[in-house]
Parts: sequence; C-alpha cells; structure tokens
Amino acid sequence: MTPLIETGDLSKRFRTLAAVEGVSLRVEPGEVLALLGPNGAGKTTTIRMLAAILRPSRGWVRIDGHDS
Repeated sequence: MTPLIETGDLSKRFRTLAAVEGVSLRVEPGEVLALLGPNGAGKTTTIRMLAAILRPSRGWVRIDGHDS
C-alpha cells in the first residue's frame, strides 16, 4: 500500500538557521499525524514543505506516491 505522506531527510535552512533538520516520516492511509512542539520548533516550516509552499534545502517529500 502506498503511504499518503512520506519524507526522507527533510531539511530546511534559512541562511545560518536550521529550521528543520533530517525529518523522515511515513503516514499510512487511515493514520493520523500530529506535529507537536514549542514555538520555533519547525512545525509550520515542515507543513509548508509538505504542501510544496517551501522547497526543502535537502531531502524529499512524496504525497500519495507523487514527488512534491
């Protein structure tokens, strides 16, 4: 079965700031994912990369088997 969301080594840098570093995850159909953390932890940046609003500095995203 194809995962709905899959990432590998997903990372985003803004100049010298590592906003997201090395996120790898796999969400199967029927699963629920929650991103929890304090302000500045990279939750919004991660979601923006999953939605193809931001391009990752490193790594990859696949949504329903399609490269994002």
